[in-house]
Amino acid sequence: MESNRQRLQKILADRGVCSRRAAEQLILDGRVSVNGKVVETLGTKADPTSDRIAVDGKLLLSRPKLRYILLYKPAGYITSAKDERGRRTVLDLIKEIPERVYPVGRLDYNTSGVILLTNDGALTHDLLHPSHEITKTYRALVEGTVTASQIQQLRNGIKLTDGMTAPAQCRIIKNLADQTDLEITIHEGRNRQVRRMCEAIGHAVVHLSRTHFAFLDLSGLRPSQWRELSSQEVKEIKKLCNREEAKT
Repeated sequence: MESNRQRLQKILADRGVCSRRAAEQLILDGRVSVNGKVVETLGTKADPTSDRIAVDGKLLLSRPKLRYILLYKPAGYITSAKDERGRRTVLDLIKEIPERVYPVGRLDYNTSGVILLTNDGALTHDLLHPSHEITKTYRALVEGTVTASQIQQLRNGIKLTDGMTAPAQCRIIKNLADQTDLEITIHEGRNRQVRRMCEAIGHAVVHLSRTHFAFLDLSGLRPSQWRELSSQEVKEIKKLCNREEAKT
C-alpha cells in the first residue's frame, strides 16, 4: 500500500544502518538495491514491510530494538562511527550495546559533556532539524574578562564566516582573575560554533563542556559513563519535535 512506502534513506536510518545523511550517500554511490534493482536516485520510495532492500548485497534485517543512550563524553573522543586517523570515538565507550547507534549531532574532539546516541533515525533527523530549535547549553571558560557589551553581542547574534548566528542565551557565571566562566545556550549545530562565537568577541576558549542537550543533563554520570533514557524522557524528547511517542 502507498501508505507503507517511505523514502529509502529513512528506511535505512530506521533500521540502524547509518544516519539519514550517510544513507543518502549510500544511495548515490549505487550501494542500495530494492527487489534486486540498484537505486541511485534520492527520493526513491520502498515498502519496508514487503520490498527486499539490500545494502552492498546484504538484505536489511528486521528493525532492531530502539535504543536511546545518554553519554558523558570526555575530551579526546570524536563523535563519529569511525575515524581515518585512528582516534577514539564515542562508540568505543558503549561497546556492550549490541545495536548500532549513532551520535545525534556532533561534539568537538576537545569538548566534553552530554551527547545523545540512538538508532532511531527519524528522531535523529527531527532533533537536528533547524525548525525544532533544540537547545544545547555549554559552560565555557574563556581567557580574559568578558564585558556586558560582549555578552549582549552574543545575545544579539555573532557574524561568523558562515553567516550570522541565531541569538544565544548567555550569562556570566563567575569572573576570575584573568578568565571568565560563561554559560551559553544555542539551538544551532554549526561546527565549533561556541568556540568560534567566543573567539569572535576576542576571548579564546580554555575549556568547554556541554551541560545540557534540551532538558537532558549529566546528573549521576561521570566522564565515559552512560545510561539509557527512561521511557518518560524518550516521550518528552519526542514531544520537543512535535512527534507522537512511537511504539517500541
